[in-house]
Amino acid sequence: MIKTKGSHLLLFLFFFFSLSISAQTKEDNIPLDLALTKIEQLYKLNFSYADENLKNKFIKLPLTILSIDALLVYLNSNTDLSFERISSRTIIVRDLTKNSFETQFLEEILVTEFLTKGIALKDDGVTTINPSKFGILPGLIEPDVLQTIQALPGVTSVDERVSNLNVRGGTNDQNLMLWDGIKMYQSGHFFGLISAFSPYLTHEVKVSKNGTSAMYGDGVSSIIDMKSSSTISDKISSGFGFNMISTDAFTKIPLSDKLELQLSVRRSLTDLIKTPTYDTYYKRIFQDTDLTQITANSISSNETFYFYDTSSKLTFDVTPKDKITFNSLIIYNNLNYDEQSSINNVNEALQSNLTQKNLAFGIQHQRTWNEKLETYAQVYLSNYNLFALNFDVINNQRLIQENEVYDGGLKLHATYKLDETLGYFGGYQFTEVGISNLEDVLNPDYRKKEKKVLRTHSIFNEVKFLSPSKNTSTRLGIRTNYIEKFSEFYFEPRLSITQKFLNTFRFEILGEIKSQSTTQIIDLQNDFLGIEKRRWVLANNEDTPVLESKQVSAGLHFNKNNLIISAEAFFKTVEGITTRSQGFQNQYQFVNEIGNYDVQGFDIMVNKKIRDFSTWLSYSYSENNYKFKNLNSGNEFPNNSDIRHAINFACAYNYNNFKVSAGINWKSGKPYTEPNSDNPSTENVINYTSPNSSNLNDYFRADISANYSFKIYNTNAEIGLSIWNVLDKVNTINTYFITTNASISKVENESLGITPNVSFRIKF
Repeated sequence: MIKTKGSHLLLFLFFFFSLSISAQTKEDNIPLDLALTKIEQLYKLNFSYADENLKNKFIKLPLTILSIDALLVYLNSNTDLSFERISSRTIIVRDLTKNSFETQFLEEILVTEFLTKGIALKDDGVTTINPSKFGILPGLIEPDVLQTIQALPGVTSVDERVSNLNVRGGTNDQNLMLWDGIKMYQSGHFFGLISAFSPYLTHEVKVSKNGTSAMYGDGVSSIIDMKSSSTISDKISSGFGFNMISTDAFTKIPLSDKLELQLSVRRSLTDLIKTPTYDTYYKRIFQDTDLTQITANSISSNETFYFYDTSSKLTFDVTPKDKITFNSLIIYNNLNYDEQSSINNVNEALQSNLTQKNLAFGIQHQRTWNEKLETYAQVYLSNYNLFALNFDVINNQRLIQENEVYDGGLKLHATYKLDETLGYFGGYQFTEVGISNLEDVLNPDYRKKEKKVLRTHSIFNEVKFLSPSKNTSTRLGIRTNYIEKFSEFYFEPRLSITQKFLNTFRFEILGEIKSQSTTQIIDLQNDFLGIEKRRWVLANNEDTPVLESKQVSAGLHFNKNNLIISAEAFFKTVEGITTRSQGFQNQYQFVNEIGNYDVQGFDIMVNKKIRDFSTWLSYSYSENNYKFKNLNSGNEFPNNSDIRHAINFACAYNYNNFKVSAGINWKSGKPYTEPNSDNPSTENVINYTSPNSSNLNDYFRADISANYSFKIYNTNAEIGLSIWNVLDKVNTINTYFITTNASISKVENESLGITPNVSFRIKF
């Protein structure tokens, strides 16, 4: 029974709630999205839905206070939507008439607004990001997917590139990035400073650092799974915009009630106009490269740089139970520059070139057999190519380098929901990956090309249990990989256990074992003009083993009255790494050894929301060490990505149509190796101290951003302003040493300086 005083208060609130929405439309009908917002405020509920499912839908609110169960019956009866309660406060909304396929595999959303709007936490340790509902973060005026991920505890980038995310001490190639189920081998524009994935057609991003589903292979550090929407809209929706680096446009066109086409395109303005943002990016990314190294007899000039990406998706609801989708993605970067020189009083100029691209294509079929069984099939291809043509005018040399990846595969999945508490998910996957590397030198003549192919068969099975009270959630899975070439099996158990207690606390245990057959290496520091130094290679079980990781973590989380306190401790070990994959710039730069790294630490996060104001503070501690049997007398030494301490503090505020955010990032400096002060070099060879025994100065950066939404002739518009590194703090992100004319020179790479950006967008 509800107490009398509480009942009077509820009736009082409902009275004014009813008055506030009365007489808004004919016959008291109001837009459904507005009605759900009002209901959320009154009943303290959260509705999860696709925006397009609520377009052009109206409802008349009930005249009396109802229980939540009675309210759901009313909503189901007065709309053509399905309102399903998946937790005490979370309702999922589906459009059954449009075959939305939003099948829930016994999932529960634990936190709907984590840090900012559009970021949510689920009961299996997964963080989800919805770019269309994204709020605002410091330094960002647009929902950059890979920049947003860095706001999560345990995720950083030692060199500020979004294409070099370090998740709990791992290297970027140890992150599995999927776009609509297709593995991506390139993730950034401007050689890593900007995410290459359009946020405006990305429906959901899942980020998992541990305890991942057995569906995923590779990714011994993390999973970043990006998906576009497969729901057919009621009407055309489009948008376009620009900032000081690029311009873009997107559209969703329902060709019929069963067929929809999605298109997006983005192109840089960098070859047309030089903005202050471009100047800062240029200085950061091209420092210490062939493009900026000027000698007495040669100079590089007339550079032309641009990038673009384009994606498309065709969705076809063949029958009420069958859906077929076709999708494609193209990511492209291009740099040209002239190297000029005067030889025997004759001016000569040759053009060097660097291109980087990733093409992806996929066909998917999804069938809902009944309310319990659903199947999914996909055929896909991903092709990555990195090509460099480099001329040395003075020495009359030409160097061609190429790195190419072909990744094709088949996925067959099935989901079976036994009842409201138990579900099964399993399937078969086949992948064929071929990677080639080419080096072609003219004067002296030299050519080397290698190509390797691996075929892998995988079977995975997992079950998930969600108790009737929603307090206990358990997912157990196992994945078995068989690599044909090595005739070897890899068994990978996965574990996720969550237990809620006292209504406000949640205890979590996550664990996993994974393997990975692709990795990136750095043969020389001047690979690919010194700009893109990493190249993909395949494991050969000799000097390049299959990576194998083991990870376990335990966390305790508190959530009450819009206050979230989270603490998580973890341990991870990755075996089979090579010195060539770690980018050493010390005594181990040209050594080829196999070893492992161990990282252990903890993440702490406090997040408080007060109405439209949100603030958070996170601290991460980790100790990350290498161990190579034949290096450093077999003793451990710090990892190149060992960031011992990291702090992120930020706040965000929404007021009507205005959003503003500010924050600071601080972290301890990464390790590096100093020359021996007593005997720095011998015969032009540097004598180093113990590996990674020194650290760079601490890194500090402050960012701000603001967005304002308004109408232009009944069209939604938005203008944004951001300043990255607003204090213009000079941060050294890398240090190494070279010998020049029998003397040692110190090279320091600096981070981005103060970087302003302005954006303008229109959606209609």
